[in-house]
Amino acid sequence: MLETVAVRERDLGTPASLSTTMIELTIDGQHVVVPEGTSVMRAAALSGINIPKLCASDMLEPFGSCRVCLVEIEGRRGTPASCTTPAEQGMVVTTENERLNKLRKNVVELYVSDHPLDCLMCPANGNCELQDTVGVVGLRNVRYGFEGATHVHESKDTSNPYFTYDSSHCIVCSRCVRACEQVQGTFALTVEGRGFESRIAAGQSDNFIDSDCVSCGACVQACPTSALMENSVIDLGQPEHAVITTCAYCGVGCGFKAEMKGEEVVRMVPWKDGKANRGHSCVKGRFAFGYATHADRILKPMIRKSIQDAWTEVSWEEALNYAASEIRRIQDKYGRDSVGGITSSRCTNEETYLVQKLVRAAFGTNNVDTCARVCHSPTGYGLKQTLGESAGTQTFDSVMHTDVVIVIGANPSDAHPVFASRLKRRIREGARLIIVDPRATELVDSPHIKADYHLPLRPGTNTAMLTALAHVIATEGLIAEEFVRERCEDQSFNDWREFVSRPENSPEATEDITGVAAHLVRGAARLYATGGNGSIYYGLGVTEHSQGSTTVMAIANLAMATGNIGREGVGVNPLRGQNNVQGSCDMGSFPHELPGYRHISNNEARSEFESEWGVTLQPEPGLRIPNMFDAALSGSFKGLYCQGEDIVQSDPDTQHVAAALASMECIIVQDLFLNETAKYAHVFLPGSSFMEKDGTFTNAERRISRVRKVMEPKNGMADWEVTCALSNALGYPMLYKHPREIMDEIARLTPTFTGVSYQRIDELGGSVQWPCNEEAPEGTPTMHIDEFVRGKGKFIITQYVPTDERSTRKFPLLLTTGRILSQYNVGAQTRRTANVAWHKEDILELHPHDAEDRGIRTGDYVAVKSRAGETVLRATVTSRMQPGVVYTTFHFPESGANVVTTDSSDWATNCPEYKVTAVQISKVTSGQVSDWQSRWSRFNEIQQQLLDEARAPEAEETAAVATAPTSQEKKPALSTQN
Repeated sequence: MLETVAVRERDLGTPASLSTTMIELTIDGQHVVVPEGTSVMRAAALSGINIPKLCASDMLEPFGSCRVCLVEIEGRRGTPASCTTPAEQGMVVTTENERLNKLRKNVVELYVSDHPLDCLMCPANGNCELQDTVGVVGLRNVRYGFEGATHVHESKDTSNPYFTYDSSHCIVCSRCVRACEQVQGTFALTVEGRGFESRIAAGQSDNFIDSDCVSCGACVQACPTSALMENSVIDLGQPEHAVITTCAYCGVGCGFKAEMKGEEVVRMVPWKDGKANRGHSCVKGRFAFGYATHADRILKPMIRKSIQDAWTEVSWEEALNYAASEIRRIQDKYGRDSVGGITSSRCTNEETYLVQKLVRAAFGTNNVDTCARVCHSPTGYGLKQTLGESAGTQTFDSVMHTDVVIVIGANPSDAHPVFASRLKRRIREGARLIIVDPRATELVDSPHIKADYHLPLRPGTNTAMLTALAHVIATEGLIAEEFVRERCEDQSFNDWREFVSRPENSPEATEDITGVAAHLVRGAARLYATGGNGSIYYGLGVTEHSQGSTTVMAIANLAMATGNIGREGVGVNPLRGQNNVQGSCDMGSFPHELPGYRHISNNEARSEFESEWGVTLQPEPGLRIPNMFDAALSGSFKGLYCQGEDIVQSDPDTQHVAAALASMECIIVQDLFLNETAKYAHVFLPGSSFMEKDGTFTNAERRISRVRKVMEPKNGMADWEVTCALSNALGYPMLYKHPREIMDEIARLTPTFTGVSYQRIDELGGSVQWPCNEEAPEGTPTMHIDEFVRGKGKFIITQYVPTDERSTRKFPLLLTTGRILSQYNVGAQTRRTANVAWHKEDILELHPHDAEDRGIRTGDYVAVKSRAGETVLRATVTSRMQPGVVYTTFHFPESGANVVTTDSSDWATNCPEYKVTAVQISKVTSGQVSDWQSRWSRFNEIQQQLLDEARAPEAEETAAVATAPTSQEKKPALSTQN
């Protein structure tokens, strides 16, 4: 079991060898068998012998600079470093004797001579490798350093909000520099100077906040002293125990150790055994966890009759009974289908499963949907049609076996940074890179990464671009004929080949559509088809289009045509945005699908759920989220249960969404904060953070990982318990005692999950990839190995259809949207952390030509106007953009990015076309805001006042407690006389 683990993980010194050839050697008289290529240090550690070290770490390639890990090898002269010496067949190694200990003691004495001897006051006390090494070698006094220059009084760099660099404690082991290079791939740190002047520097002697450092924490984790130390540890002290859990930010699904003192999180440290992240992290998962204890969290249930009324804090029982009575009242008045629910991609699989069960079984309707509607619903549709399964095909590790990577419509450096680090490492090792994106993202050209091809297509032309790539492959004889013949439907392939081979689909013919030179398209197509293992990674720049589903199918076509499916290093890989968006889809959150992607009209599937749940289910699909809004405005949809999603800020055409919510009679919001949606709510049910619940998340590689409770829910109930209580109040019993019982039910009803249980996840090392069943008891890392899930792969014609949303004389520019590294989604979590130090507002990026035409300079405020609405943003002029295209993020509600986006959507799934909005940009005076922003500001102020009125008694009580004399103050003062 992995419930609680040691704070300090054992470090084996050097990375594991991947060789399958075993060798034998003797270390300190012990017979040792290890893979060929294993270092002597690691071989010793695996046999229980710990060789002292300072510069070595099993997260980094061996360096051999500290000279502490010296050993003797029979038949060799000298004392080689054990970290850089490979173990060899028959080798006889001595790790400890008088000679070695004397040499080590002398080396360590030199380190300590230039090190402050303040161990008792040092924040690393109790978790310092230098301190440990001093103890191991038995150093008891220092002969040097009492005279002459030292570094012990150097100043600290406290510029980064999350960690401090204290150069006086630095031993220049270079572990931080190597972690930045090898693990993160940013190359932000360097060793500056030589000899005594050698020090670690961020950039060109910048402080950390102004350097290229992305605050991933790899350097802090690598540091063997307190030179780089988390501010939380400096403030709170060393943690005493740790719990393994899973990050609640993006779809990478990083494993973390929550290191604790009691129920207080001291720090989040990436788990080295985490299969998705391999011990790495980003600034969000590593440091931005403070939102869970932020003062803005609402911890008591609240109700009100109207959104013009103040909130009233009530008991859980009263809130749930009121919510249930309102649902029943609305259904009695307007009909069964007048209500619905929205599941959360931030909540666990178990919680999401319960919400869709609540809607189907307790509400009696299929009006349930999830945020995947507005992000990756085209992935589910497109991959199901072509390959037979609604998910990506590979592990993240697979990228280390690829030879050619296409990244289309994704910016992993910002949105999926831990995966991006692994991708960049593979590119530095020699893999080739093709970027298909309107913007020149960091992967296109940066100091250590350069794409072989950048295809800067016009927004909205993905399908035309992919069809042009396919044209080259089909007409130049680059199709994997044997693979297609054995694995794919003949007729669909022949039809597809005839279609893509037409002259109108050539790169030359589509050049005017995509804006990309034909020779670049041809070069990229040839590289992908002939360069070895070819993989495709894509994001919301593919799915959030009117032809999102078509583009996903075009990607699958391309992979099948080149045989790049069914083995390591290839595949079709959607980069999921939120932590459990894959899981929310798996759990049956769409109105037409039960858990496991089985259609609600399927009698056999439906009968299984009816038997388990004890109800009769409706066979017709319910309303999608956009349909709910339209039905609300027409008067037929009146009640909504929304768990963990801020649809007002995240969905397109904000004014349309707000009007729809304002027309409803009861909105129940379950969340952490009074977000934009909660301002329209009538019932607020306090949510719990990921640190307060048990369950599982499913990441972008179909990996089901445990989420473990590290503290009791501050609101009194975990989210799954709230849903159960609401269902019970509605008269439909949900009597689960623990989330493991919910997962057991999921496994009984979902063929791809039949082998999944908490026990099985623990047995497999903390995670498992579905399908996990009798055919695949240890999960399925790679999909479609011998055959496609649907049997034969199906090619589908992908005719390019121009979007209705196009530039005009009135709106001559195209707006596209995305994310930035330091912020996450609607920002509800990250805006309540120190991440605002890097990004405190949404910025509009535009090309210098477009800026010059409008008299705009960086820092100016500009009005952004579309046919849907208008907002005002600050501008940044950058050549990353192409002329005619502008870009912004959507992390701050006052920015109103989705006030501008329109109701255009994907033809198959209604996924909004966020990536193509025709706009006009014009300079405005500093401080000017749009009419919508003025209305939002007033509305926000009123809603905050109504919340403050409800919380006033609680605030007064807290203030009274804070100012009351303590128990010590009430006692008579102790005598000062001895």
